[in-house]
Amino acid sequence: MNKFMDFVSEVLAPKLNKITQNAYVAAVQDAILTTMPLIFIGTIGTILDTIREAFPSFPECSGFASFSFSLLSLFLAFLIPAFIMEKKDHKRTRNQAGLAGISLFIMAICPEISDDIFSIEFNALGSGGMIAAIVTGIFVGAVMSTFSRLKLFKEDSPIPDFVTVWFDTLIPILFCMFVGWILTSVLNINLLHAINNFFMPLVNFGETFWGFVLINFLSMAFLYSFGISTWCLYGVMSVIALTGIDANIAAAAAGEAATHIHCYEVTWIMTIGGGGATLALAIMMAFMSKSQRLRVMGKTCLVPSIFNINEPLVYGTPVAFNAILMLPMWICGLVIPIITWFVFKLGLVPLPTSVFQLWYLPKPIFAYFSTGSISGAILCLVLFAISWIIYYPFFKVYDNQCLKEESEENIKE
Repeated sequence: MNKFMDFVSEVLAPKLNKITQNAYVAAVQDAILTTMPLIFIGTIGTILDTIREAFPSFPECSGFASFSFSLLSLFLAFLIPAFIMEKKDHKRTRNQAGLAGISLFIMAICPEISDDIFSIEFNALGSGGMIAAIVTGIFVGAVMSTFSRLKLFKEDSPIPDFVTVWFDTLIPILFCMFVGWILTSVLNINLLHAINNFFMPLVNFGETFWGFVLINFLSMAFLYSFGISTWCLYGVMSVIALTGIDANIAAAAAGEAATHIHCYEVTWIMTIGGGGATLALAIMMAFMSKSQRLRVMGKTCLVPSIFNINEPLVYGTPVAFNAILMLPMWICGLVIPIITWFVFKLGLVPLPTSVFQLWYLPKPIFAYFSTGSISGAILCLVLFAISWIIYYPFFKVYDNQCLKEESEENIKE
C-alpha cells in the first residue's frame, strides 16, 4: 500500500497536475467554470416551473434556460481563446482572440443565410455545440498565441496601443477565418457534425455503465484522495454530463423518454457532503469520536459538508494520503455510482429532464429538484446510509488510533 501511495503521489500526481496546469487545459476548465453563473440561472427556470405546476397561470419560465444554459457553447467560444491568451501572457489581445473564437465557431456550425434571414440550429449554441466550441476555441487560441510573437510596430512606437493591437491581430484572425472558410464553404464540411462525430466515442463511453462508474470513481474519489483536484477531469466530465442533460431535455420536449444517466443532475446526487460522500464521516467525527482532535475537526467541517464542501475535511482530517480513510472513500467511489446507475437504469427514479445544478444545496433537497420526484430524495438518503455503513468501521479504527496518539502525547507531557 505504501509503495502504491508513493507511486501515485510522486509519479502520477505530478504528471496529472502538469496536465491540469497546461495553458490549454486550464483555459477550458476556467472557461467552463466562468459560465457557471449562467448555468445556475438556467436552474432558476427549473425551480420556477415547480411553481407553475401548482399554479398553471404562473408565467412560463423557459427563457431563463434558453438565454443562459442554452447559449453555453457561444460563451465558451469566446472565453476559451481569451483565457488561452491570458495564460500565455498575451492579455492585450485576449478580447480579439475571443471575438475570433465566436466567428470561427459560428462558421463551424454552418448557419443558413437566406433573404436576410440568419437561421441556426439552436441546440448548436448550447451543449450540443460544446465540443465544437472547445475545439475551435483551442485552435483560435493556438493561432493567436503563435502570431503574437509577430508585431508590426515597435514597443516605442508613437501609435496608440489599441491601434497596434488592431494590426497585430489582423493576420491571425484572417488565418482562422480562412481556415474556417476553406473547410465549410469550399470543402462543404459541417465542422459541428465532424467534430462531434470524432469525439462521440468518448461521449458514448461516458454513457456506458463502466464509463459512468470509472469517470466518477477517478474524479470524485480516487484522484481526490491523493490531493489531485477533480478539475483535472472536469473538461471531460462536463462534455459528457452537459451533453447528457441536453439530450434528456430534448427528449422530454419531443414527448420521448429520457435515457442519459450521466449528467450532473445525477452525479451530484452521489456527492453527499462532497466527493467521496464524506458527510457520514463528518457526522461521525463530530458526535461519535473519542479523539478530541477528530471531534473538533468534525464539528468544524460539519456545516461545510452539509452544503457539499468537503475540502476542509479531506485535507484537514486528513482523508487525503491517509491509508485508513482513503480506502472507504474508494469503496464509496465505486459502490455508490454502481447502485445509482442501476437505480436509474431500472427506472426506480426518473431521469432528470431539466437543468438543475445547485450542487451546494443539502443533497436530499438537490435530489428532489434534480429528479422532480420524492424518490430522488429517498435514493439520496439510501446512498447516505450506505456511505455510513462503509465509513463506520474505518472511522472506528482511525478514531482509536488518534485517541492512542493523544494519550501518548499527554503521558509525555
